[in-house]
Amino acid sequence: AAHSERADSVYEATWGVTSMTVRTVSADQLIRFSYKVVDATKAKALNAKEATPQLIDDVSHVSLVVPTMDKIGQLRQSSAPENGKTYWMVFSNKGNVVKPGHRVSVVIGEFRVDGLTVQ
Repeated sequence: AAHSERADSVYEATWGVTSMTVRTVSADQLIRFSYKVVDATKAKALNAKEATPQLIDDVSHVSLVVPTMDKIGQLRQSSAPENGKTYWMVFSNKGNVVKPGHRVSVVIGEFRVDGLTVQ
C-alpha cells in the first residue's frame, strides 16, 4: 500500500473504510478495487447505487467504469455495508491499458482515493 498511516486514518475517519487495494484479475481484463468497512454508516457512500464508480489511471489518463452484465447487473456490491466486511467492485480494463505498477485514483460520488498502486 502506497498510503501513509495518516492518510489511512483520514479515510477511516471520513469514509469508514481501510485496507484499500487495487489489483488486476482475469488475465488483466479487469481491475478489482476492494476495501474493508469499519464504519458502515460512513461507508454507505461507496455502495450507493446512484454513485458511478470510476478508476482513473495516472499514467494513461484513462477512466475505467464498472461494467454492467446481462442478468447480473453491475459488477459491484451495493448492499448496505456491514462493519468488518470486505467489499469490492470490478472495473473493465479492455485492452489492458491499466497495468500493475500504475498509480490510480478511485472515485465513487464524493469519495476519492488517490495514489493506489495496481498490484
